[in-house]
Amino acid sequence: MSNYDPNDGFSDFTEMLRRAEAQDRQRPSRPAEPDPVERRRRRRRGRVAGLVVGLVVLAVVGTYIPLALTAPIGAAASTVHRPDVTPPAATTLAMPPEGESALSVAGADDYLGASASGILASSGGDSPLPIASISKLITAMVVLDAKPLRSGAGPTLTFDKADHALYDKYYLLNATIAAMPTGSTMSEHDAIETMLVVSACNYAEAIADWAFGSNAGFVSATKRWLKAHGLGGTTMVEPTGIDDRNTSTPSDLIAIGKLAMANPAVAEIVAKIRLDVPALGGLPNTNDLLGSDGINGIKTGTLDSAGSDLLFSATMSVGTSTPLTIIGVVLGGDTHSSVNADVRALLTSLGSGFHEVSLATEGQQVGTYSTPWGSKATMVLGSSASVFTWSNTPITSTMTTTTLKTGADGEKVGTVTWKAGKNTVSVPVVLKGSIKPPSAWWRLTHPQQLWK
Repeated sequence: MSNYDPNDGFSDFTEMLRRAEAQDRQRPSRPAEPDPVERRRRRRRGRVAGLVVGLVVLAVVGTYIPLALTAPIGAAASTVHRPDVTPPAATTLAMPPEGESALSVAGADDYLGASASGILASSGGDSPLPIASISKLITAMVVLDAKPLRSGAGPTLTFDKADHALYDKYYLLNATIAAMPTGSTMSEHDAIETMLVVSACNYAEAIADWAFGSNAGFVSATKRWLKAHGLGGTTMVEPTGIDDRNTSTPSDLIAIGKLAMANPAVAEIVAKIRLDVPALGGLPNTNDLLGSDGINGIKTGTLDSAGSDLLFSATMSVGTSTPLTIIGVVLGGDTHSSVNADVRALLTSLGSGFHEVSLATEGQQVGTYSTPWGSKATMVLGSSASVFTWSNTPITSTMTTTTLKTGADGEKVGTVTWKAGKNTVSVPVVLKGSIKPPSAWWRLTHPQQLWK
């Protein structure tokens, strides 16, 4: 039997102590209060750890900031648009459609090539054809080789009865003639001028006989002269050209034309629009192209059996440093008028083949620069440019640019160079806008782009 009595105050007190003891057993035990010495050690270790962490943070920050602010930056990225140029269409020389022809051009080797001063172009072949009164030019060259004009006018010729008879001879042959009265006199210069400008056949035979004594003597001298100059495609049987056995090739006649124009006396004579011999009253030159299209010589020729011929010379200003010197020939053309028209068309086509080609304009954009931190600028050409060319000469371009980190507006950053044949043109490439360095904040916040 229990001794507990609910009305017993002592019993209540005893029960309360028992329950409190049971609760104490259920609570976790409190650690014993640390030793004061241990507490000081712990505080010291905490302060040391905090100091180390602070020093580490300070070291990292103190090193990173100056490194980030002074780290070298990379080059700006660039894109380029090289300004290529398409050359003009090819020039087609309007070579005469009839007979045989050839053209030589000196003074433009840099554009046409070195062979142009030999034969630039030809048509119809290079076989011997009758040369009609172009023969008289050969006669003049052979005579002047034997009897040069030492004093300008040269020796005096006196025409006798036999010379006067030549007038009637060629009149009956329907050839070109000029008055030659018996007993009249004329200087060698004026006689040759009458032969070349008026194309007088009676003067051609009279001069040949005067210089060489006979037609046979003239033919022998002519053969020697032709051989000395390497003109194997040319045959002369008499001095006037009325005989269609007087023949030559376009290539030989180009060479003969050059020899003639290199002789000051001949060049001066064949350029005369009218005869400058007082006794003959200013008869016109048979070459009615003189004075047009730069034409300044040389000799016409016509035979009913062989057509019309023209050996011509011209100078032409086309934009090259010196005018072009042109020698050309047409053999076996249809008529005098058609040959003239063909020659003028040929010269026009030659001149139109030279042109100034625009390459670039000032301010034309040719590229860009950009940076990771957002600074941008464009590359533009610093000036306009053009190049002088012939026909469809290829035009190539090269472009060099500077590796750029920063740059100011207007700064030269490259060069564009064009080449057309032997001509070269260069233009600077300049910066439009500025490439500025990155800000301090960008540097501090973009370490991966600074040290990539």
